[in-house]
Amino acid sequence: MSTAWWQTAVIYQIYPRSFQDSGGDGVGDLQGIIDRLDYLNDGGENRASLGVDAIWISPFYPSPMVDHGYDVADYCDVDPIFGNLETFDRLLAAAHARGLKVIIDFVPNHTSDRHPWFVDSRSGRASAKREWYIWADPAPGGGPPNNWGSFFGGPAWTFDAATGQYYLHQFVKEQPELNWRHPEVREAMFDVIRFWLDRGVDGFRVDVIHLILKDPELRDNPPHPHVNVDALHPNDVKGRTLPLYTEDLDEVHPLLRAMRSVFDEYDDRVLIGELWGSLERWARYYGSDLDEVHLPFNFRLMDEPWETAADVRAQIEAMEAAVPPGGWPNYVLGNHDRSRPATRFGLRGRAAAMMLLTLRGTPTLYYADELGMEDVPIPPEKIQDPQARGLGAGRSRDVARTPMQWDASPHAGFSTVEPWLPVEAGWRVRNVAVQLEDPRSYLALFRRLLSLRRASPALNRGTYASLGNHPDVFAYRRQAGEERMIILLNFGKEGQVFSAGKGVGWLLLSTGLDREGPVSLDRVWLRPYEGVIITPDR
Repeated sequence: MSTAWWQTAVIYQIYPRSFQDSGGDGVGDLQGIIDRLDYLNDGGENRASLGVDAIWISPFYPSPMVDHGYDVADYCDVDPIFGNLETFDRLLAAAHARGLKVIIDFVPNHTSDRHPWFVDSRSGRASAKREWYIWADPAPGGGPPNNWGSFFGGPAWTFDAATGQYYLHQFVKEQPELNWRHPEVREAMFDVIRFWLDRGVDGFRVDVIHLILKDPELRDNPPHPHVNVDALHPNDVKGRTLPLYTEDLDEVHPLLRAMRSVFDEYDDRVLIGELWGSLERWARYYGSDLDEVHLPFNFRLMDEPWETAADVRAQIEAMEAAVPPGGWPNYVLGNHDRSRPATRFGLRGRAAAMMLLTLRGTPTLYYADELGMEDVPIPPEKIQDPQARGLGAGRSRDVARTPMQWDASPHAGFSTVEPWLPVEAGWRVRNVAVQLEDPRSYLALFRRLLSLRRASPALNRGTYASLGNHPDVFAYRRQAGEERMIILLNFGKEGQVFSAGKGVGWLLLSTGLDREGPVSLDRVWLRPYEGVIITPDR
């Protein structure tokens, strides 16, 4: 079966501020990524590497860093704290030499207020770029034009006294939103995509792709019928309403088809979109003819609560049913905006990792999740995240953005100076160097899973079918041709016996990394929170 590289790949997200500091300033950079590429994939037999296939690098563009790079001041350059374009080119070449694909972030919804486009737009109502952003007069009685709120707290509008109008920003006020209904904006942004594709990047992850069009009439969003307003943070204006006129507008789909056509000018590139919404609305982003986003990020296993195997099975079955014919699924358990999987899943964390890397579709890993790294409490005086500043420390994303833990040296081998965020308290034992020497570590499990997945057509491209409806055991079969793999995941706190068929199979891998060999398929014993991979064909 012919497949694109991104269908069989495992993607590894790097938050560049936190991966490796090569410059001694406490902030990670592009040279630091270059220095650590062999850990990700050494281009050989992966004896000492993780064995991923692609890296996705979060924003590294010039920026005032109000939102740590998501406030872009220049889409076609590199911020000096990360390096320069020459450094990026060396990173791209070094990654490609190892067989690693490189995906970068594209932030199309908003720029920095210091971007030359907005500086021009703000200079006066007669500016040639005035309509490149979303400006509006005050409401008839004064104040913001409507009730739209910011994700980071407060109204989504800021008044510009010099020109007498408000500009829209659904994040911090330093992130004005582009007007994608303007043809010149579209062409300028498509040229940005071409700039990086011409340079050789293998794809883009597009930030908040479902937000880039807003209601042209600027109508109020309706009140949210199922939210207890009294339970919200006082500054949470957005949480009080349904985003009917600010998210997931139908008109976004022709725009995404136009964006996809830019990618189709190039060979073998991937377009990944960040979006939220109902499963039915999410599936529409593949396009009616699979002509929009190759991979609309699937956050359901992060967004939806699951306590039992039945919960997980229902999510997977619903997702499999929603993906259009010919579409390719994908799964995410952690990223830079969410609590780390090891914190959320606790004792089920290893089974969750096995699930992520054995389901049908493209998995994305977040840096350090392979170490079982947990959320790091951030003292109030060290909080960096603007969302926490606007909506309280409980909404801080800093907890999942702390430095990668390489070894037991000071600052976990990330930097020679105090990092921009504190390292985890247990870094001396939870780090790459220690776990590489431990045959039963979290890292050892990820390396074994990735190696098996790469070698097995059933796991990296085969079909999926669930097995039974056990309340505690999520069981499924992956198959490609004659090769079959059975995955059994016990999400319960009690041991279970599961019937996976008849005869004798071979247990290839357990999450405890402490057993393998022949197993009776009709009575497979699973310890609490244990997952196993079995082939019935040996």
